[in-house]
Amino acid sequence: MFQTIFRLIPVLLLLVATARPATAEQGLAIDPATCLGCHSNKISVAAFAASVHGKNACTSCHVEITDLTKHMKGEVKVGKVHCERCHKKETAEHYNSVHAQKDVMCADCHTDIHTHKYWKNDKRIAIAKCIQCHDKESVYRNSVHGKSVAGGNMDSAACSDCHNLHDIKPLGDPKSRENREFHTKVCLKCHADGKMMERNNVTNVAVKSYMDSYHGKNYRLGFPEKVAGCADCHTAHSVLAAKDPNSSVNPKNLTATCAKCHTKATSLFTKFYSHGEHNDREKYPLLYYTFMAMTGLLVSTFAVFWLHTLLWMFRGFVENREKQAALEEGHVEHVIPDGHKQYRRFKRRHVFLHLLVIISFLGLSLTGLPLKFSDQPWAKVLMSLYGGSANAGLIHRYCAGITFVYFAGAILLTIHFLFIRKDLKGNVLQRLFGPDSLMPNLRDVQDVAGMVRWFLFRGPKPTFERWTYWEKFDFIAVFWGMFAIGGSGLMLWFPEFFGTFLPGWMFNVATIVHSDEALLATGFIFSVHFFNTHGRPEKFPMDFVIFNGQMSKHEFIEERGDQWKRYEEEGITEQFKALKTSGVVYDFLLKGFGFTALAIGIGLLILMVMAFVGGGGH
Repeated sequence: MFQTIFRLIPVLLLLVATARPATAEQGLAIDPATCLGCHSNKISVAAFAASVHGKNACTSCHVEITDLTKHMKGEVKVGKVHCERCHKKETAEHYNSVHAQKDVMCADCHTDIHTHKYWKNDKRIAIAKCIQCHDKESVYRNSVHGKSVAGGNMDSAACSDCHNLHDIKPLGDPKSRENREFHTKVCLKCHADGKMMERNNVTNVAVKSYMDSYHGKNYRLGFPEKVAGCADCHTAHSVLAAKDPNSSVNPKNLTATCAKCHTKATSLFTKFYSHGEHNDREKYPLLYYTFMAMTGLLVSTFAVFWLHTLLWMFRGFVENREKQAALEEGHVEHVIPDGHKQYRRFKRRHVFLHLLVIISFLGLSLTGLPLKFSDQPWAKVLMSLYGGSANAGLIHRYCAGITFVYFAGAILLTIHFLFIRKDLKGNVLQRLFGPDSLMPNLRDVQDVAGMVRWFLFRGPKPTFERWTYWEKFDFIAVFWGMFAIGGSGLMLWFPEFFGTFLPGWMFNVATIVHSDEALLATGFIFSVHFFNTHGRPEKFPMDFVIFNGQMSKHEFIEERGDQWKRYEEEGITEQFKALKTSGVVYDFLLKGFGFTALAIGIGLLILMVMAFVGGGGH
């Protein structure tokens, strides 16, 4: 009862005031009661008193009315109200909005200026204003967002959540970066809010899985115009549950939805898990076990070879110190006659193929790792350096093409080795498992055991044949990598073609395999391979043999004594003598190239470690 009386007090005061004579003016202000004495037929006294403007005088807005007599005679007309006098922030926002550009001004939306009440963040009030001009077909109101807001859920998305209240920007060119970013950015405002999603019983897996996808990584890197955003699949206003037959993501409508970007999409193509997570064993067992298998491969490979590298690094350091101490004591190493003479280890075709390997691998790493670690600042810098993700993708594919070229070259050399070469003895099997072959054999088991004994100071350092066990591993890894990285890469390169006969979830599997196998390859090459080839104490800072194909007789016997011994027994050592040493300019350029490649690889390795330490690597 008392609350009712208190609410009526302003109304009663206005009613009393209206009974006062027109002489109620005080200076330039005119008593609102005086105004309402004439205008009460159009303006409700009670409604105005209860409105947000009820505490203001009429002349607070109608500032041109300073002389009541002249106004009543019609000499001073009521002019256009300038809301910006009080609402400066809202006016500034509106000034830059699309509404201002279309001459939609304050009073066009706020038609209830004399009865307007504070909306108290009730989104239903804002929506009621917007639908006066928009949503004539009730597209938004029938969506999950519209129905939820209508039901009183103020967490659900309303017009103002996406478009703002006053600072409503034009969407512009549908293909522009700003427009394409808008398609996802506004969705993330709510769906990336874990607490909001939790209290509404909505999973936020969509955001994380999207950001881990190719589309999300490009968005994160700053190139949303190159990929699909949230609204491209779920629409902007008609967001419906997947089980709704009218939903754009309903199974019956998915082909048409995907075809907006992937024009040749099929029903098989739409089996892709748009928000599939590899750590959800119950919902996505295939992705889970694929990820676990690849993780196991990574962990086991790095565990074995990093331990191998650390043991070698320490043992090689000790060996160098032992050699230095022996020299200081006057003990001279065994002298090799003509030890300075150069012998050929690789032919030009081998050097050329290795150069292709270096170029393609570095190109793939430089363009692929920023996508893998898209949440890292350096990834954005690299992508900007390439001129965008589209250019990076183009470079990546060119380098992939080079990879297929050198792989084909390796196949041809293998065929030539097994079936055509005349200087090799034996049949195909003897050649395949012979000392000149890169195929692992029992000799490699002995070499591994010998190296382990040397690491542990239990025996001498073994001498090797033409190929060491770690070189054979590197070569075979290329074959495995071509099927793992190359096969999955082709699927991701031509999804529409493979989607005609493979189910879409195969692309999820391909993404995991491609990403993790690439991580294994880059991590292995830039750490283990670089150490085995260039970083070990006896080779540091670089083994140049792969660039000019030559090595000294001393180095030949020191490292591959069993191969030299075999050549001596066969009487063919001089067949491998270099007719001339490589030229100065050639060596200068190739060494510069080699050190540059080495520096890039080590730099990328450091960035990868930083990303993992910082919690990146999606």
